[in-house]
Amino acid sequence: MAKLVFGMNQSLDGYVDHTGFAPGPKLFRHFIEEAEQQAGSVYGRKMYEIMRYWDDDHPEWDDPERAFAAAWRKQPKWVVSRTLQSVGPNATLVQDNLEATIRALKTERDGEIEVAGPVLAHALTELGLIDKYRIYLHPVVLGKGNPYFAGARPPLRLISSDPMGEDVIRLQYTPT
Repeated sequence: MAKLVFGMNQSLDGYVDHTGFAPGPKLFRHFIEEAEQQAGSVYGRKMYEIMRYWDDDHPEWDDPERAFAAAWRKQPKWVVSRTLQSVGPNATLVQDNLEATIRALKTERDGEIEVAGPVLAHALTELGLIDKYRIYLHPVVLGKGNPYFAGARPPLRLISSDPMGEDVIRLQYTPT
């Protein structure tokens, strides 16, 4: 049975914003390894549209960027959206029955399925479907953006904290 994991980079003041900070080389290598091992990813519309960047090759990419793109393209993706009419390669559009779809994915697959996007994660939290939360805490204060928790923070228990690269700490929590 698969585990649903919501993990994102977060600022010290609780925001997620891909334009506010980027992972260093060690953390990016970690994200490549995660993407290579994941059983798939579930995206909200906004996060999926951001991640579509990895669908196309870019001549300026270095080897790690090409490795991440290859891992991302390979894994199955489920995109939760009521407004999109279609999705890209290796992706399935989920417009209805979110709870039933995610429960079926968890039953049918093994490993970890990434959840990307705070609004989607909030909906899945409300349904009791998130098995683990990963916060990659960066020493940055943004003062704006989307909060990691799009609603009230669920009751959580810290299960680990690990340095990840030069200045980031990974905090892992499970629901209590």
